[in-house]
Amino acid sequence: MNPTFKACVVALLCSVCTCLSAAELQLYTEDYRPFSYLEDGKPSGMAVAVVEELIRRTGEPARIELVPWTRGYHQVRQQANAAIFSTVRTAQREADFQWVGPIAHGHTRFYTLKEAGLRVANLDDVRRLGTLAVPKRWYSYELLAEQKLDNLYGVSTPQDMLRLFRHGRVKLLLANNLTLNGMLAEQGMRPCQLQEQFDLMANDSYIAFSRRTQAARVARWQRALQEMRHDGSLERIYRHWFPEADEQALADLLSVE
Repeated sequence: MNPTFKACVVALLCSVCTCLSAAELQLYTEDYRPFSYLEDGKPSGMAVAVVEELIRRTGEPARIELVPWTRGYHQVRQQANAAIFSTVRTAQREADFQWVGPIAHGHTRFYTLKEAGLRVANLDDVRRLGTLAVPKRWYSYELLAEQKLDNLYGVSTPQDMLRLFRHGRVKLLLANNLTLNGMLAEQGMRPCQLQEQFDLMANDSYIAFSRRTQAARVARWQRALQEMRHDGSLERIYRHWFPEADEQALADLLSVE
């Protein structure tokens, strides 16, 4: 091969690799307080704060966009250089994404209105209480569908689920304990109105990158997150957004290697 031609090929390949590595990341999230929401037209929230710090540390060109969850979930499964957050990591989703995290620990619980006087101990009780509304593409919807829950009803957003619950159209609410207060506040409700029932599962929230994103890029984000654990940045963000954080859950989050 002509040396000059060979040098040109190498230079071209290097240029292509550089362009790929510099491609802007498209980061999707949903309106899901306090993890992510719009404030004065800009993304805000606990998960947004973590992601913005990771963008700063990695020096990655990136754009955060709030979209309906089903849209963002679909886009990330199709696109290169894309991610969605916060996403609960489950066995069903494991092979569909590349994972950076966890950025939060929580529990998915069933709740009822105190005034209803209900006691719900297991999924058999859930089946007997009529329609259960859960946003489609939520990990909990996927899990309950696998359990053959025949009263499961998929809605588009968490807000739809809360409205049905507030108006008495459904008797049960299924929510992450970390996001419950924000979800209730949007509907003019308070935590004291609810009765905790049983936990469906513990959950770890992650940033889920598309399979078509370079693995080296994903690894760079994971290293930056680990630095945030070690220097106290992740804890400071967590405590700011969750001032009454469960200390054991926080300790578990910060000890992840």
